[in-house]
Formats: sequence, structure tokens, C-alpha cells
Amino acid sequence: MCNLYSNTMPVEAMRQLFAVEPGNDDLGNAEPLPAIFPKGPAPIIGLDADGTRWMKNTHWGFVLPQVSKKTGKPIQPKAVNNARDDKLRTSSFWKNSFVERRCLIPATSFCEAKGRNPATYVWFGVKGDDARPPFALAGVWRAFAGNYGGEFRELITSSMVTTTPNELVRDTHPNRMPAILHPEDYQEWLTSDPKSAFALIRQFPADEMVIHQSGEGLKSDKGGL
Repeated sequence: MCNLYSNTMPVEAMRQLFAVEPGNDDLGNAEPLPAIFPKGPAPIIGLDADGTRWMKNTHWGFVLPQVSKKTGKPIQPKAVNNARDDKLRTSSFWKNSFVERRCLIPATSFCEAKGRNPATYVWFGVKGDDARPPFALAGVWRAFAGNYGGEFRELITSSMVTTTPNELVRDTHPNRMPAILHPEDYQEWLTSDPKSAFALIRQFPADEMVIHQSGEGLKSDKGGL
């Protein structure tokens, strides 16, 4: 699973890379994000009903309300920020979003932790000419309106799809890695039928990836800023 990633792309660069018109960009003058944690702001690219691409900030993680076992009152909800590929088509928690609301999650790196006390934080990315070449992760989104830890909130929430890891990531996390999409697959992921979209979820080639940095306490990736 992935609980930390970065997106240090300027907003204008995201608009150009993902073909979003300025009028459909709700990010404004958003700052680069060298560390995105669950429940944090997570920009995504989605589609209107007419096929127009938009870009919005979302709450990273589908909201799963929780109540106190002692009092029965609402407490802070869980944020379910990873959607396993083997659950997308069968789990009622994910299925409708996978069928109807797929999105692209812009990123410049993602992190997996290895070991404990202390953990080593390993930041992965894709190869390219820039210090942190941008890429997109396969994602899903949905709206939430309801009790959020004792107050009413309306949110757009997102979660990233995970799949089996390639040999580069496997040494750090043996079970899962985010599903990285090839640029030529962005439009198909957003628009195709579920069967075709599911076929795009596969191991990204290890030889097209790189470890940007690793070490204890590296809970952000400011490379390229």
C-alpha cells in the first residue's frame, strides 16, 4: 500500500500535461506538494459528463465514518486511500467508482517504508530528463457529504489503485505498489469501458523507474523544487 507521495508540479505544468483548460482548473495558485498524506489535499484529473477534463483538489482517501465504541458518537473517520486492483470489480465499496468515476492522480514520486523503528523511506519515480519527471497514477473518486468527526462536510474524495509490485519496488514493499499509467493510456483510463480500463492496471516496468532517494526520516520529496 502507499500512504505517502509527492506532486511538486506547478499548476500550469499539470494543465499542459493533462490537457486541462484553464477554466476547468479549480486548483488556482496551489503550492507544490512534496508530501501528500491520507486526508491531505490531492489534485486529480477527471471528466465531466460531456467528456471535458477538469482538475480539482480532493481529500485523499474515501471517507469511512467511525463511531466511538464507548460513546457511540462520531469520531474522526478513516481515509481509505488505496484501492486494490483485485477488489475494484467485486467490492461494493469500489465498484461504482471504478465503473463511473476513474481519474488520473498526478505525481512526481511515491514513497514506501521499509522496516520499523527506524523505518527507511524509499522514494520511487519514473525515469526522464527532469529531476522529478511527472507521471499519473490510476485513481478513482467519489463525493462525500455527511458527518466527518462530528461536523458536516462535503468533499470530493479520491483513492489510488494499487497492484502487484515490480522487482524494483518489491524489495521495499513485497505486496503492493501504485498503478502507474503510461501517457498513451491516460484517455483510455478515463473514458473506456471497465474491462478495457482494468486491462491498463499492470506492473509498470522496473527498468523505466528509479529510486530518487532513501533514508531514515525522509517523509517528503522536494527534489526538483
